[in-house]
Amino acid sequence: MSEENKEKSISLWNRVLETSLRLPFVKVDRDEFLTKELTKFCTPMEVMTALDDSPVKVLSKKEIDKLANQCINYHLTMVCGTSALMGLPGGWWMAGAIPADITQFYGHILALMQKLIYLYGWPALTNVNKQLDDESLNIMTLFVGAMMGNKLAVEALTKVVGQISKNAGIKISEGVMAHYAIKIAQWIGINMTKEGFAKGVGKVLPLVGAPISATITYYTFRPMARRLKKHLDELYDMRH
Repeated sequence: MSEENKEKSISLWNRVLETSLRLPFVKVDRDEFLTKELTKFCTPMEVMTALDDSPVKVLSKKEIDKLANQCINYHLTMVCGTSALMGLPGGWWMAGAIPADITQFYGHILALMQKLIYLYGWPALTNVNKQLDDESLNIMTLFVGAMMGNKLAVEALTKVVGQISKNAGIKISEGVMAHYAIKIAQWIGINMTKEGFAKGVGKVLPLVGAPISATITYYTFRPMARRLKKHLDELYDMRH
């Protein structure tokens, strides 16, 4: 692949990421989310422990599974409910604007991703100003890659989780993080194009040449969500 096409692929994913993050429901406040969810199982003191440290300190694996599955089912219902009933023209990725269907789909992917990683003990992706910085976007890119089945993304996240420590956030070389994120962004972008679908990749919302329906969305979103949960379960087992 030429350098120009590589840059276009990376740019495409960055535009999808940026556009999806503008949706009001996408940015998840870790403390607000955990407080709301953990009150179903925990005392106020346990909720404080979870916020200051990690939900895994106060929740059983069974309880984490239950909350995670509830989040998956909620976003699955929402994304299927907002699926368009008609397809998009081929070559949409060449346009300046990202179609609403893709924005909604990845908006729910990103929101679900944040909720699940917080349940499994990850620190907030936002910085002290409650904003998502470049490191946050790189982490999100890696997770989306893992949800789409990219082995390099899984490898990178496994390295990242080894660097997480209490009250220290995510500590990993920015250069290493950026290196992985660029490769994954390129891979995601390639698989969003007509060429990627034509090769039978089928790991992102199949918009080109087919009508979008709740059924198509269901069978695309659900495997991505399950793949993420499976990866988080594996990381959980590594640390406990």
